[in-house]
Amino acid sequence: MHPTIRHALLLGCLLPPALAGAQAVVRHRIPGSSFPISAAVEVPAGRTLVFLSGTVPPVADPQAPKDSVAAYGDTRTQTAGVLASIEKQLRALGLGMGDVVKMQAFLVGDPAKGGRMDFAGFMQGYTQFFGTREQPNLPVRSALQVAALANPGFLVEIEVTAVRP
Repeated sequence: MHPTIRHALLLGCLLPPALAGAQAVVRHRIPGSSFPISAAVEVPAGRTLVFLSGTVPPVADPQAPKDSVAAYGDTRTQTAGVLASIEKQLRALGLGMGDVVKMQAFLVGDPAKGGRMDFAGFMQGYTQFFGTREQPNLPVRSALQVAALANPGFLVEIEVTAVRP
């Protein structure tokens, strides 16, 4: 094979991965909706996915029993605390909340809400971190009610997947 052809083939094999790394993550909004999640997210080839384990809320009231909702706060407080912890974890990895492409939120029914999950409280905490002027990137997301989490005081656990730019 002629050296020029060999070099062209080699360059053709090496160039697509390099270009893929330069492509942006594409976030598709929900058509006709202002709800702050993406309908779909496309992650181009060559990007590194970072999976964070489920994160639970920090203690909000150290005087309350450690297995009580009072120790961690209501759903809004717990959501904001969990997302602040996730933001700190991401920052330590050189990432930010804008790099999150997927979120799964596990919500326990709030005893103060008749055992139903407090979705409005969750959204109040969530919208402090996503869909803001400072951080407009929206992940795809699932929010589901679960029977229980590891500590009876936990109402929220969240896991995320981020993409390294």
